[in-house]
Amino acid sequence: GQGGSSGGERRFVETLARAAVAVGVAGVFIETHQDPDNSTSSDGPNMLPLKDMPALLERLMAFDRIAKGL
Repeated sequence: GQGGSSGGERRFVETLARAAVAVGVAGVFIETHQDPDNSTSSDGPNMLPLKDMPALLERLMAFDRIAKGL
């Protein structure tokens, strides 16, 4: 951790979201920001760049369809 906040590992966001989708989670909460490395929030290290969200959501939706056999 970093004192009052976690260290953050944005590189694990997609893997963890895919795991959630695979076990049937109906929704995910993903922190995002247009410039997470310069965010004034302590969550910056956890945030994905906003520009990366559309592609990630498409991949998660495709994975969800596969996981549900659709």
